[in-house]
Amino acid sequence: MLANYDRSARALADLLKKEGVEDPLVIEAIASTPRHFFVDDVLKHKAYQNTALPIGQGQTISQPYIVARMTELLRLAGVRDKVLEIGTGSGYQTAILAKTFTKVYSVERIKALQWQAKRRLHKLDLYNVVMKHGDGWQGWQSQAPFQGIIVTAAAANMPQGLLTQLTDGGVMIAPIGEQQQQLIMVVRNGDEYTQHVIAPVRFVPLIAGDIE
Repeated sequence: MLANYDRSARALADLLKKEGVEDPLVIEAIASTPRHFFVDDVLKHKAYQNTALPIGQGQTISQPYIVARMTELLRLAGVRDKVLEIGTGSGYQTAILAKTFTKVYSVERIKALQWQAKRRLHKLDLYNVVMKHGDGWQGWQSQAPFQGIIVTAAAANMPQGLLTQLTDGGVMIAPIGEQQQQLIMVVRNGDEYTQHVIAPVRFVPLIAGDIE
């Protein structure tokens, strides 16, 4: 069974490569990460499909292409070291980040999801991740600045508080909008921020506050 999952992960990585994901480190991270770890048993048969899946609490595990593309965008922009993730969720995107960047800081507003994600990452021996239970809109000021920030839920408006936690030259990738969402890349240059629209996307909303 594990061999089948391994083949499925490799096939998914090959599919994403055909879809345009080129960074070899990102492709290898997808190929070597058991996505079935991050979904409920009843959905394991769908784990390696290129689609988002529900993980409970009204949240989803993102489509693998989007996970890979957002990760690749940070790397193409020169990010290598310190990354902040807003919305740990299942921990799948976190695992991909952990395999492609030196240190990952991840904030999750739902305590139960954070606990499950931490357990999964430890099972995969991924220990370069630090987690925090809190409001993603607030980021992680005490650990700032970050070379890269990745937001895995859609903010209605650009979260200005997160932008200030970027290093000079740092990059944030975030879905912005409500009914119509766009994946936006923001680059910080001193006190100026340059925005680039990447593609239309569909994410669950980024909600303020936290849940025990």
